[in-house]
Amino acid sequence: MNLPFNPALFVPSWHAELDLAYARDGDATRPVRRRHLGPLRVQKHLYPEGPQVCQHIIVHPPAGIAGGDRLAVCADVGESAWAQLTSPGAAKWYRADSAARQILELHASAGATLEWLPQETIVFSGAQAELETRINLQGDARLCYWDVVALGRPASGEAFASGYVQTALDIRRNGELIWHERQRLVGNDRLLASPIGLRGQPVFATLIITGQASAELLEQCRALPCLGQGDLSQLPELVIARCLASEALHARDWLISLWRLLRPQLLGRDAVPPRIWAT
Repeated sequence: MNLPFNPALFVPSWHAELDLAYARDGDATRPVRRRHLGPLRVQKHLYPEGPQVCQHIIVHPPAGIAGGDRLAVCADVGESAWAQLTSPGAAKWYRADSAARQILELHASAGATLEWLPQETIVFSGAQAELETRINLQGDARLCYWDVVALGRPASGEAFASGYVQTALDIRRNGELIWHERQRLVGNDRLLASPIGLRGQPVFATLIITGQASAELLEQCRALPCLGQGDLSQLPELVIARCLASEALHARDWLISLWRLLRPQLLGRDAVPPRIWAT
């Protein structure tokens, strides 16, 4: 039987998974699991700060995410280990006729430290981007997490006129929810320009770090120059920083400046920026 060709049924898509685990080995953190399916990889593990902190750069060789793509990353940091995960460049979500999805599952055991510090996410006009992040902390595990999202491509004159991006972020400690966030932004929606929304800025960024910052440290952070609008708040066990900016680079520079101040005080190590951020 000959069936009519329907191109919608043959749209190519990537389904990729990356499963990582880290463990403390004496004075060092070692990767103990590295499994992948499809086009997600990590480069060789690095120790720019010494053996205590294991740094991995997550690479997605297709360089962009299109309709139908499904990405899943799981990272498990064992007791007293320290893992820092970043990326070599921006993640680009392309215009599409169907949704693309990314799921992050991050776990940190007691005494562990997890840093999730990717470069920016660029959501093209017409994209249908769905991002979900679930973070589970045990005991006194520490976390530094950030994300930078740029809507459209202002430098190319492309506004975020259609499509959508929706994000979900849950952080739990010992199973108890300590941070819960949902947002959905639709192309050309009034919220993009509203003073109670993005205020006409195409870039929004968030940094979340565990711990209790002193009043002096918070004031030092607020005094940092920001080419946009940024501020931070101390919650019972989290410091939350937010930024709106006209360019992703401006938001990322502000987050890095915050990280340089907050990391020594709240995570206990001087801030050494990954070399990949300078390339």
